[in-house]
Amino acid sequence: MTPEEGDFAVRTARKAIEKWVRDEAKYNVDDYPESFGDKHGVFVTLHTYPEKQLRGCIGFPVPAMPLIDALIESAISVTHDPRFPRLKRTELPHVTVEVSILTKPEEIRPANPSEYPENIAIGKDGLMIKKDHKSGLLLPQVALEWNWTEEEFLMQTCVKAGLPPREWETGSCKIYKFRSNIFSENKPPY
Repeated sequence: MTPEEGDFAVRTARKAIEKWVRDEAKYNVDDYPESFGDKHGVFVTLHTYPEKQLRGCIGFPVPAMPLIDALIESAISVTHDPRFPRLKRTELPHVTVEVSILTKPEEIRPANPSEYPENIAIGKDGLMIKKDHKSGLLLPQVALEWNWTEEEFLMQTCVKAGLPPREWETGSCKIYKFRSNIFSENKPPY
């Protein structure tokens, strides 16, 4: 993604969030970059400003629909992330919007589960773990924010999936990695 496409993604997410919070209506986009017609995974994240505390993060980990549709759906959904109260109109000037556009997740297949950590690049790779009906995903920036090692990143992704922290060592999970282009507002636009 180019910086211009990233700016478009963030502006579009902001407009979709505002339209939903103010009117409970879906923001429609007729004109968008050609690349937004391609299928991509995407996450929209809200942070409080200026504190930079997480206020919501919702998205689609796999490329199931055109990016423009996934972006708008994620932006709407982040306004009512179940971990937080619904986003209020009065909060709009006090949150920043971040968009992570994902590559297709690729399964990590080491010869031995103990080799998972050496197949992960902190700050570049995000992780998704699946076992039975449980799954968890952490974006690449999360490991950097918490200064985690590769093992800690694996453990925290297990926890996110509702699994024991060291479940990744058993070889009973499928573990995927992906990259993301991250675009963000430095501060709210008003």
